[in-house]
Amino acid sequence: MTATSVTPAPVASWRDWRSWPRSVVRLWNRSMRFRTIAVTLLLTSLAIFITCVAMALVIQNDLFESRKDDALEKSQRAVAEAQTTLDNSNVADDRAALQALWRSVQTDLARAAASDLITASPIETLGGGGFIPPEFRAGGLSVDAISEPLRTRVAEKGDRQQFWQSIAVPATEGGSPPGIVVGQQLLVPGKAVYELYIAYDLSDSDETLLFVQRTLWLAGIALVAIVAAISWLVLRAVSAPIVEASETSARLAAGDLGVRLPVRGEDELAILARSFNAMADSIESQIKELGELSLVQQRFVSDVSHELRTPLTTIRLAADMINDQKGQFEPTTARTAELLHTQVQRFDTLLADLLEISRYDAGSVQLEVEATGLAQVAEEIVDQMRPLADQHGIELRLVAPGGYSPVDMDPRRVRRVLRNLVGNAIEHGEGRPIVVTVDSNQHAVAAGVRDFGLGMRPDDAQRVFDRFWRADPSRKRTIGGTGLGLSIALGDARLHGGTLEVWSELGVGTNFVLTIPRHPGELSGPSPVPLEPQESLTDIGALTQPIPTPDGEEEDR
Repeated sequence: MTATSVTPAPVASWRDWRSWPRSVVRLWNRSMRFRTIAVTLLLTSLAIFITCVAMALVIQNDLFESRKDDALEKSQRAVAEAQTTLDNSNVADDRAALQALWRSVQTDLARAAASDLITASPIETLGGGGFIPPEFRAGGLSVDAISEPLRTRVAEKGDRQQFWQSIAVPATEGGSPPGIVVGQQLLVPGKAVYELYIAYDLSDSDETLLFVQRTLWLAGIALVAIVAAISWLVLRAVSAPIVEASETSARLAAGDLGVRLPVRGEDELAILARSFNAMADSIESQIKELGELSLVQQRFVSDVSHELRTPLTTIRLAADMINDQKGQFEPTTARTAELLHTQVQRFDTLLADLLEISRYDAGSVQLEVEATGLAQVAEEIVDQMRPLADQHGIELRLVAPGGYSPVDMDPRRVRRVLRNLVGNAIEHGEGRPIVVTVDSNQHAVAAGVRDFGLGMRPDDAQRVFDRFWRADPSRKRTIGGTGLGLSIALGDARLHGGTLEVWSELGVGTNFVLTIPRHPGELSGPSPVPLEPQESLTDIGALTQPIPTPDGEEEDR
């Protein structure tokens, strides 16, 4: 049995951001409502995010494709009109007329293409000689801004074919808005072949796309908030009865047998409430019956024990008188008188223990406290039990490095605990030495009784304080125990606010440790005497050297 103390966890403040992860984990583990809402919001947000991204990509692609198709159509129509104008003209080598025609073509291109970003430059002369119209540019678009792959394709395959690519178009206000440029050949009959490029500014489409994306994200956030609110309302309506049932069951487990769940409606929660109330009624009825039976049993034990005191006193006096005169009897009769005297004494001890147990059950036990040194009490018990130990061939030793300062305790009950522990050690010590250790610290005083007998299994060690329980039922008691001593000893330790713990291992031995706090209240801190001993049977010689007593003398314990 190991005493454990539970320290309440400190409440983390939300102002301290470093405590947020621990607080969220704690809330996740303890709140079903928080887990459900968190999972719902996470999955909803993920679904909305994927939907918004997919819609934004589809809209972006459709918007770009529509603008690209529109640009290709306008460019092709403008180039077709310009080529028709050039084919139908007959300016021959009239330079002025050719220049006027070239300016007219530029104007027609800008009007038909609905773009002022146009550039053209000759890529091949036709050998007709004379004046060749020069390259031209409008809106700041230059042939140098066109990539080489696009110029190569236009030069090689641009006859009646269009080629396009995305570019950053020049802007008069600075910056480089996105755009698209369309390339195609333009033929001036008898003069030269030109590479013609018409660019379109897509910044308005980009703004439209940003507006659409912003609208999608705002709608997604609003949808997440709406889903969160709906989830909260629905979950609150569903979880409120569950929380109420949890709190009610906790109160029922704590001993409030009169609590019940309210029954509302005819749904599954109402069926749960009725079942819970029926179970609570059954538990309350059974506990009351068991309580009444326990009271009757306690009263019976107490009454029988008290009623037996008078005849037992008479029998004990008669047995003492007969035992005193056994020397005058025959051997058989003398042995009978001795057995009668021994069993009457054992019966008297059992009766006293039963009376003490009944007082514990009735809650009428009180301490008679006085300042006492635990080392002095242990020394008295060792001196009292030494003759019995000698009869069993056991060396009884005392090691007391501490425990001399007085502590408020009931010395009668502490003596009874130590007497019982030392007696059990003698009973089960298998003739090996027994070491009684007393020590203290600032929190408590403690006494340990260590034997090197057969020891116990862990399951047996957990039941060693049960009433009338024996690890080996087939083994006879040699010093007259009643089977109630350890149970009473545990009650005496708890009555002091202390503990009585046991450590045992098969083939190694057993160690009982009684710990009593220096001040009234529960123990704080470790016991001065460790529960699991560190020494072995071969090491105990070094632990039992002469030790100093409070008056400065030395004794060999």
